[in-house]
Amino acid sequence: MTPAPIRIGNASGFYGDRFSAVHEMLTGGPLDVLTGDYLAELTMLILGRDRMKDPNRGYAKTFLRQMEQNLALAKEKGVKIVANAGGLNPAGLADALRELAAKLGVDVAIAHVEGDDLIQRAEELGFGKTLTANAYLGAWGIAECLNAGADIVVTGRVTDASVIVGPAAAHFGWARDDYDALAGAVAAGHVIECGTQATGGNYAFFTEHEIGVPGFPIAEISADGSSVITKHPGTGGVVNAGTVTAQLLYEITGARYAGPDVTTRFDTLTLTEDGQDRVRISGVTGEPPPPTLKVCLNGLGGFRNETTFVLTGLDIEAKAALVKEQLEGALKARPPADVRWTLARTDRPDAETEQQASALLHVAVKDADPEVAGRAFSGAAIELALASYPGFHVTAPPAAASPYGVYRAAFVDAKEVPHVAVLPDGTRRDIAPAAETLPLSEVDESALPAPFTQAEVRRVPLGKVVGARSGDKGGNANVGVWARSDEAWRWLAHRLTVTEFKLLLPETADLEVRRHLLPNLRAVNFVVEGILGEGVASQARFDPQAKALGEWLRSREIDIPEALL
Repeated sequence: MTPAPIRIGNASGFYGDRFSAVHEMLTGGPLDVLTGDYLAELTMLILGRDRMKDPNRGYAKTFLRQMEQNLALAKEKGVKIVANAGGLNPAGLADALRELAAKLGVDVAIAHVEGDDLIQRAEELGFGKTLTANAYLGAWGIAECLNAGADIVVTGRVTDASVIVGPAAAHFGWARDDYDALAGAVAAGHVIECGTQATGGNYAFFTEHEIGVPGFPIAEISADGSSVITKHPGTGGVVNAGTVTAQLLYEITGARYAGPDVTTRFDTLTLTEDGQDRVRISGVTGEPPPPTLKVCLNGLGGFRNETTFVLTGLDIEAKAALVKEQLEGALKARPPADVRWTLARTDRPDAETEQQASALLHVAVKDADPEVAGRAFSGAAIELALASYPGFHVTAPPAAASPYGVYRAAFVDAKEVPHVAVLPDGTRRDIAPAAETLPLSEVDESALPAPFTQAEVRRVPLGKVVGARSGDKGGNANVGVWARSDEAWRWLAHRLTVTEFKLLLPETADLEVRRHLLPNLRAVNFVVEGILGEGVASQARFDPQAKALGEWLRSREIDIPEALL
């Protein structure tokens, strides 16, 4: 007899997501497991700074407060909870949860997964000096904890999808080499781990739907790894093939999506509408994982500061040149190591409001010395107030310098990384690395669909016919672009080349850009190397996480066949 699907919900896509989501998910309808993703590259840096101040910290305190309000409810509903909120201190969070449960009088079994934190071995492993060093573990430690009777499992740095894959693997008793089933669960996990991005949040075609406040997503995962993505009835937002496609394309590279347990072939899955707010993911195939694990390294890069000058009315370029010359002259004795100017021409001629008549000149500085990036810069900027261009003012005065982080990725042999499940009774069980591995290789993407050609074209924004979602991976950005019809896909695959992409987004012109095809999703994915500098914490550009890069692309005008419009 085929076991019933396991119903896994998500209540957090990042550290700072909707606080009430845990309660909403527990009360909105039936669930077997509730998960939460609290970690990102930037979050690890924040937790690392917390740990510098107090070695007993380093976990997501929000999760503990959510459990204070909802632990008894989860126990009453029989819902198990799995979250990576342990951050840099999963053992500390597990202990804090036990204290909380005792105070509340709730009898729950609590376990945790550790081993990802490699900071004590950073030098030995060749990472150099770093604030955090965490390998991405997989799902099997979570599964071991659940099989031992845990009601709550907290982890450190596991892959985002692992908090979903672990419960599914435990529920169905999958083997380590059940690659297709595991890959199906990874695909489902990748869709729901970012919370409401799967239910209409950040969705390119949001104007076609009543989004409101989107409900959080649910994956109904079956024994073969296929799944249905949905949400609780009556909640806001929408689940359709578009919202699921957008999230599948989020922060990936090509067809092979590598993880510690399985490499998921995103070019094999099929999406099918399965009723209102229900999308089925099926046909996913998996391969053995690569022999190495990715390691997230965060360090302190120095100090940064910024201010934005408002330039109003006539002679915008001349005003910008004057203040730039004056400020750099004032800093000449000890210039910051890095100075970046950006002029945004938000002004318009003969404007009806002062704001519409104004442009914004932004300057950001970085230096190893907090004095140089702080008081010296701030003082020099403000001292120009009565000595520079007419109409001088700033959006906000510069303040003290703030530290910024630097992200690096490294890779280590999986055998070098401990993976330990600490069960509710304190028993420690080592989780072996994958016995079978397969180095990553590129998928042959040379086959293109027959081109869609039509003589009659109209110059309109690209977003009239395609959706996009973009995001960050360290210093790189990815932009997934998908079409909504076979005809539009045939046009997109031939028209939106790397050359065209660089023409549409001039900021990428001098960078390496790689394009990957995903015909089953009618999608192309672009990876832009180095556009985000040393990662989000380094604040290298106006949109430091590239969240709106895809929307900029959709706004650019291009000749599109009339038949597609």
